[in-house]
Amino acid sequence: MVSVPASGPAPATGPAPVAAPATGPAPRAGGPESRGIDLVPDEERGGRPRDLFAVWAAPNVSYLSFVVGAALVLMGLTLPQALGVILVGNLVWICTGVVAAAGPVAGTSGSVVSRAVYGVRGNRVMVVVAGWLIAAAYLALNWSAASVAGIGLAARLGLPAGPVVDATVICLVAAGTLLIAIFGYALIVRLYAALSVALTVVFAVVTGYVLAAADLSCAPAEPLAGAALVAALGAGFTLVASAPLSYGNSPDLARYLPADSSPVAVAGWTALGAYLPSVVFTAVGALAATGLDMSDPEAALEGVLPGWFVPVFVVAVVVNTMTNNGMTAYSAGLAIQSVGVRLARIPAVLVIGTLGTAMTLYAILVFDFLTGVSTMLQLVVVVTGPVMAVAMTDLVLRRNRYSGPDLLEQRRGGPFWYHGGVHLAGVLALAVGALTAVLWVRTTFWTGPIAAALGGVDLSVPAGMTVAATVYWAASRVLGTIPRP
Repeated sequence: MVSVPASGPAPATGPAPVAAPATGPAPRAGGPESRGIDLVPDEERGGRPRDLFAVWAAPNVSYLSFVVGAALVLMGLTLPQALGVILVGNLVWICTGVVAAAGPVAGTSGSVVSRAVYGVRGNRVMVVVAGWLIAAAYLALNWSAASVAGIGLAARLGLPAGPVVDATVICLVAAGTLLIAIFGYALIVRLYAALSVALTVVFAVVTGYVLAAADLSCAPAEPLAGAALVAALGAGFTLVASAPLSYGNSPDLARYLPADSSPVAVAGWTALGAYLPSVVFTAVGALAATGLDMSDPEAALEGVLPGWFVPVFVVAVVVNTMTNNGMTAYSAGLAIQSVGVRLARIPAVLVIGTLGTAMTLYAILVFDFLTGVSTMLQLVVVVTGPVMAVAMTDLVLRRNRYSGPDLLEQRRGGPFWYHGGVHLAGVLALAVGALTAVLWVRTTFWTGPIAAALGGVDLSVPAGMTVAATVYWAASRVLGTIPRP
């Protein structure tokens, strides 16, 4: 994805150029992908929507799922209640799937498709925040978790403890992740199919040992009831839903499919690929919390595994993190281009990767600033929820009729220039939706006034998404900015 950098806004006068890089060759699993945000021509498209199942399954056969499932039980929910939250919360993956349907039609990245929602200039601000800064924080958090596991494995192998070994592990994890992002779409489609199977086998073995240690009769000494129960259910739902809401980049992994691919199939295979492993392994995490001390998940899980299998488990945790971050870095590189930075895709990936690696090194070797970053990410749903809701609403209003060439125009007066380069309906919907979510959210450092008045009930996700979608629908109709089909 990179031969020529994406161009910035065109002058106010002159012809209407298409602001896109020159067409690169089709992606090959054997070499780096050379295409950026430019339009994918029909002759370079291929594959089937069902290929997306493995693409989304590999990053979601996840150690993080164990942690999230255990957290639900640790917050006081019974096992049946936790399983109910897991089943319902993961339905938000349907949103990720629906947004992915724009990829084959538009033939460009999600960070360009969103110009239809926010306008050429408004989209730049939204992408910098939601598609780049948050991506860098996620890279650092995930790499830190994988690096800690890798450093522990290095100690098991007899390597001397110290900053040199720690830094080497961090850089190796980051380098492997960035290679995935650099080689791009073709490698992701082929590699993740194999990794989803391998990771499933490893985590299935872990599941067997967890089930042997689980206590299905386990129940809280004082079961939650009334407002406390509702608050815990709301917090659990927000925790589970935060993962699918963070994947507004789903069109990026679907844009190489043929333009006439069934949108229902694209949405379905994307959502199913993420939903099934997320549900299964988050449920295993909840089961683990009934019989193990999951306040330290890694130590608890390693404690029930045979010694010979622990290194296999640790490697699986690291590989899973690399698959997850590989997708994040891939899309973050496209996001940098979409805001007008004149960088080809691979240098753009290296920029985001260097920033994430520096943050990880600082976090582990110098200062635990990730505590602050983790706290910040508790509030991410107040942005990602409305962003996802507005994207879905725009797709429905337009009947998924996106024109790649129109989306790539950045000239004044272009199809998505709107008013001064800003689509007021999109900006207003995002702002009002985010404000609503802030009023309903409950975190370790901030509880919104509405959530506080209701005893700590966190309904930030449904409230923010519903308000954002409603405002966008109404405002776009009043302004007449989306043509009626």
